[in-house]
Amino acid sequence: MSHHTAAVRWTRTTTDFEYDTYDRNHEVRYGSGATVAASAAPTFKGDATRMNPEESFVGALSSCHMLTFLAIAARKRLVVESYEDDATGELDKNADGKLAMTKVVLRPRVRFASEVDAATLAKMHATAHANCFIALSVTTDVVIEPG
Repeated sequence: MSHHTAAVRWTRTTTDFEYDTYDRNHEVRYGSGATVAASAAPTFKGDATRMNPEESFVGALSSCHMLTFLAIAARKRLVVESYEDDATGELDKNADGKLAMTKVVLRPRVRFASEVDAATLAKMHATAHANCFIALSVTTDVVIEPG
């Protein structure tokens, strides 16, 4: 078992504290030492120049899939030259009528040092998804559409 931390820090910066006007900006300090400027998504009156929880969620799924995929490739001795993913997430009402990240689509594009057939690539992505601990931790529908 491993332990991971994130410290979220927010302080009121406005004289009032009304829904339409309070400042959503905050920071997230990770156990690694990285600090990220964060806010709510613009839809929820946040700062579009800062990371928001929805994008962070999509990024966590994409990153975990990539890292699991790279581990599989390395164990198979298939050299990966580059990996890119333009993932998207959908915030929608779930079965209970509450807002949730209901779907995340990963669109990985992998460039190998040598040719890898489509069946092998598909199996690697399926194995990566089945072993990605972030994907295993959420109820969101995660779809993989390799490019």
